[in-house]
Amino acid sequence: MEWFQRLQTVYDVFRPILDIAILAFLLYKAYELLIKTQAAQLVKGAGFLALVYGVAFLFKLTTLQWILTMLAPGLFIAIAIVFQPELRKIIIRLGQGELFRPDSKPRIGQLEAVVTAAEILSQQRRGALVVFPRRVNIKNIADTGTRLNAEISSSLIVTVFEFDTPLHDGAMIIQNGRIVAAGCFLPLSEQQDIRKSFGTRHRASLGMSEQSDAVILVVSEETGAISLAYDAKLYYDLSPIEATRKLRELLDRGVRSGAAAGTPADGMGSGEDTADLPAALPDTAPTE
Repeated sequence: MEWFQRLQTVYDVFRPILDIAILAFLLYKAYELLIKTQAAQLVKGAGFLALVYGVAFLFKLTTLQWILTMLAPGLFIAIAIVFQPELRKIIIRLGQGELFRPDSKPRIGQLEAVVTAAEILSQQRRGALVVFPRRVNIKNIADTGTRLNAEISSSLIVTVFEFDTPLHDGAMIIQNGRIVAAGCFLPLSEQQDIRKSFGTRHRASLGMSEQSDAVILVVSEETGAISLAYDAKLYYDLSPIEATRKLRELLDRGVRSGAAAGTPADGMGSGEDTADLPAALPDTAPTE
């Protein structure tokens, strides 16, 4: 029993450290979820109301306290209604997220093969949609297409997105350095301020970036523009060098990047980095 008591003593010493470490980890993951689902506005609003209530309590503003107390239940219901899409995305991420997934990013040569294929498709005005999952599991999306489990090659990607192939209209998923599936169906964006000239392909890339932390490479069939969608934003008309650089950066980190690769399309957020930006979105945006 003496060894058990010693073990208990050691545990009592390290218990506060373990407690704080687990709490810090959970807070960090909660912050990631809020940022990736763009629900930070919800936290800011709640924080502001808490600050107002704190000021009212501190200075004994009884009327303001009474009003806030009366409104509190209604505010919670209003928040649940207004932010229902964001709350749903958070719950989806909690259910699908894998916190300790092995590194699944493609190698540099494989990324260059994908971008080379995108450049070929761009020159031939063939549309393409390639999804790079990060931490959020998208097995349900892969199951909607045809399983390939193939090596990454430019020739195969170009062949899949040929006009007359059964898989060219869907999305290709690349994970763990392999082409997992093709012909997959992606969810369409729920954003209300997307330019009407954008068609299904760009809306699907945005929808996928809203419901997961995946990075989506898009080639416009109408203009040949190469774009990236991630974190619920679309960065339109990137050069192959910019697309490769940003893909490498995003997949290396596997988390939300603080700097934008290009100028996001109108109504889809704004970039935080103004260096090396492509030209602004043209007046005649793609129709697919």
